[in-house]
Amino acid sequence: MAIHTFKAESVLKSGLSVENKSGKFTIIADEPPSMRGTHTGMNPVEMLLCALGACLCITARFFARSQQIDLQDFRVELEGDLDPAGFIKGTQGVHPGFQQIRTTIYIKAKAPEEKINQFVEFVKKRCPVGDTLLQGVPIVENFVVQCIGIDKEPA
Repeated sequence: MAIHTFKAESVLKSGLSVENKSGKFTIIADEPPSMRGTHTGMNPVEMLLCALGACLCITARFFARSQQIDLQDFRVELEGDLDPAGFIKGTQGVHPGFQQIRTTIYIKAKAPEEKINQFVEFVKKRCPVGDTLLQGVPIVENFVVQCIGIDKEPA
């Protein structure tokens, strides 16, 4: 199969609000007032948890039939631990991202318990977002810098 390239764009709006677009969809990210935001949307780490949960749910639905699972219900609760000192203060030795993400998967299916457990393990292994978080991925950065209204210092 050919590689598919997914695209998204994030644009800083007023305050800490960010408009995120991919295809025809838009999601607003923000921070709560305690972090100087206006709480017009989930914050990015909450969006990350939701991305993982959504990917697990979609993966389950996508593969249930081929794995002979009559899937009745599938839900994921997620929690992540983050020490704000890593982000806000840059405290040495404190990672700015999640220290741990915990998932609780609720599944209802017409199948023996052993088969359901095997299916859940299959779903976790095939989930692209989960794989990206577990394996990491290189981030290739390109910068386009445009300074407006900044006078150059004399040589």
